[in-house]
Amino acid sequence: MILVINTSERGIELLLDDKHTKIDAEKQAIALPNAVMNFLQENNASMRDLTAIGVIVGPGSFTGIRMGIAYAKGIGIALNIPVVPVNVFELYLHETPNAFVAIDSGRGDFFVASPVHTPGTMTIDEVETEQMKCPSTVGHKPYNFMCAKDIVETKIKNGNLEPVIPMYLRPSYAEK
Repeated sequence: MILVINTSERGIELLLDDKHTKIDAEKQAIALPNAVMNFLQENNASMRDLTAIGVIVGPGSFTGIRMGIAYAKGIGIALNIPVVPVNVFELYLHETPNAFVAIDSGRGDFFVASPVHTPGTMTIDEVETEQMKCPSTVGHKPYNFMCAKDIVETKIKNGNLEPVIPMYLRPSYAEK
């Protein structure tokens, strides 16, 4: 069984094979361990049933991403199973592979990526020009989190087990 953890946004989102839940949690770090255990129990599973863990590495909440990665890595080490990074762009591009992904960052710019654009940030003016290089634009609506399991399985099958590190597309407030 593959567990995928998303703490890159508000709350906690979990996926176990084809089972999904989204939990409102103000304090993700406190809620995550119990949320995972409850979710596994609700689906008649235990930690020992896990064969891999996927974790959303960004873009998104700086603290949420770090906390989710740390938790996933801890479980992965304890169970000796792979921990596989998945970024939000992969979720969008899984269903629309030729799209330009533009996600409002909430800070006056956009997180962007496409088959011809490496992940980064752009202003609205840059987005309006660059999105024309792709047949469609996504990012203005929610991604399909259910795709995460397929992405994790494909990465494991292809031996694409890159390091699980946060995807930061700009400096933090502290670095500025």
